[in-house]
Amino acid sequence: MKIALEVIGWLMLAFTLLPMIRTSLWFIRIMDFPRFQIALISLLILISYLTYFTVENVYQYIFLAALILVLLIQGRYIYPFTFLAPKQAQRSKENDPNNTICLMISNIRMENRKSKKYLQIVKDKKPDIILINEPDHWWAEQLAVLDKEYPYHVKKPIENTYGMIVYSKLEFVKANLQFLVQEDIPSVHAVIKLRSGEEIELCCVHPTPPTIGSNTEKREAELLIVGKNVKKSKRASIVAGDLNDVGWSHTTKLFQRISGLLDPRVGRGFFNTYNVFVPFFRYPLDHVFYDPRFKLVHLERLPKFGSDHFPILIQLLYKPEEKKEQHPKKADAEDKKEAEELIEKGVEES
Repeated sequence: MKIALEVIGWLMLAFTLLPMIRTSLWFIRIMDFPRFQIALISLLILISYLTYFTVENVYQYIFLAALILVLLIQGRYIYPFTFLAPKQAQRSKENDPNNTICLMISNIRMENRKSKKYLQIVKDKKPDIILINEPDHWWAEQLAVLDKEYPYHVKKPIENTYGMIVYSKLEFVKANLQFLVQEDIPSVHAVIKLRSGEEIELCCVHPTPPTIGSNTEKREAELLIVGKNVKKSKRASIVAGDLNDVGWSHTTKLFQRISGLLDPRVGRGFFNTYNVFVPFFRYPLDHVFYDPRFKLVHLERLPKFGSDHFPILIQLLYKPEEKKEQHPKKADAEDKKEAEELIEKGVEES
């Protein structure tokens, strides 16, 4: 048992230190995800080791110090997403339907065929806008029943798990599909008119994840291109979708600084959306980032419906006169240089 604890403990240290390397290699970037799990396993090892064994030599003290180091490093990353941390996005208690937008984000999992269960969630929650990741043509046919209630839509069903459909009750002033980095990975970019007549921007994305043999250059490039674009926009922007990344990763934090957008999860919790089927290994992969001109009204993880992702529902109030009350982190010269380099690298890999 002692040897097993030590082997696992040293592995936890390796899994903690490896993500500090600035690289897009998939087997390193994937270690960005299970920080809470690594911290929990390390804590259990530390408690077990101290409970069952006597610390008698320098090696054992070094091993225990390594476990404590793991807890400190991982805690630094996950602390902002706990209720102990200050909230980055402020909540609004006002009720102004004309300037409120309710958005539902859902990766439906292309192979999932429980469309009726999904449509029931839509019926119950009545969002203004629905973002659907991974629809194929079968899903597009099942979702067509929403066409009347959601007269504004952009549809790009694809059989490669990167299809995208956006439905809206709110008017699309303009909306188009873009292929920012890869020709088979669409994103939707829309200018939306609120009921008050104010115009905002919505960017819906679904970049590729780190998987065996697939590094993250393209994911990073797509996120940072979107980040640069919304920063330049004069309209208040919302970026939403399955980002295939976690909020505490270097890439996502860099995206936030480049875009100047807020993360409503900071100070409120993880709101893990993936994996529905493996409760211990769940991560917040489906995100909504938004301009400080919005205030948070409601954020909720919705019930499962057959997909490997939970849907997320968010309600925002457009309140531009209170923009200065919220303070997103800003990019410095080094951030901007790094973003340009990552974008260039990702585009070259396409």
